[in-house]
Amino acid sequence: MRYGLILPQTEIGPDPDDVVAFVNAGEESGFEFVVVYDHVLGADTSVRPRWDGYYDVNDQFHEPMVLYGFLAAHTRMELVTGVLILPQRQTALVAKQAAQVDVLTRGNFRLGVGIGWNAVEYEALGVDFATRGERYEEQIELLRLLWTQDVVDFDGRFDKVEAAGILPSPVRRPIPLWMGGGTARRVLERIGRLADGWIARSAPGLGLEEAWAVIVGAAREAGRDANQVGLQGLVEPREDPGEERLRRQLERWGQFEPTTHLAISGLHAGRGPREHVEYVKRAGGVIFG
Repeated sequence: MRYGLILPQTEIGPDPDDVVAFVNAGEESGFEFVVVYDHVLGADTSVRPRWDGYYDVNDQFHEPMVLYGFLAAHTRMELVTGVLILPQRQTALVAKQAAQVDVLTRGNFRLGVGIGWNAVEYEALGVDFATRGERYEEQIELLRLLWTQDVVDFDGRFDKVEAAGILPSPVRRPIPLWMGGGTARRVLERIGRLADGWIARSAPGLGLEEAWAVIVGAAREAGRDANQVGLQGLVEPREDPGEERLRRQLERWGQFEPTTHLAISGLHAGRGPREHVEYVKRAGGVIFG
């Protein structure tokens, strides 16, 4: 089991020193990776009375690739996007950015991707929200080609590359490509067919076991070794004043054998930047002793 941290995107603030302090505290406490969430735009709910999204215009999100270019100089932890909304971005540009981050981290980057739920972002970025699932699957194929071949020829429905390639190449060819998503069967089967791992939002005893069985079945049906598909879980005690809820959640995940990675989040408890640093230290003490 590898333990990491969720960057408290919406609570860490814009000061780069606070971000570095958080990451450094995580590394010093024994954590091995850090996960950053992604949103380009937030919706103004004052003109959208029926808005039911998780975030809005008041929530801050650092841009993952730019942030990781910066953090590569400040930490040796693995940097993970959890998840980058892939279909609303140009595939070749994502391939280039990911390769650059992988180079800057000396091969310590993992690209987590998802299709997203925010139609407002898709509209602003000029991408069709309705076809995002189809585009997503095509993008996965093209990303891996651009990371593993010096020259690529690709003619798809959404992307065309003619006798072109990217340099510098990533250190790992290909970069590990994980998928986020819920427990809809189509999502799980896609993960089993295409992903190196699943960044899960469900938990043991709450549908995770059944969802994982679908992923394993889809992987085997696609001729893949299901044992090579990783699973990243989430521990999020929220307003836990001590460590009791943290310990319970850690124990629950520790009993689910397929789990390869576990990310700890201190979000949604009203913490400020300094309090998040202290939380990281407390959580590290619980996990690593």
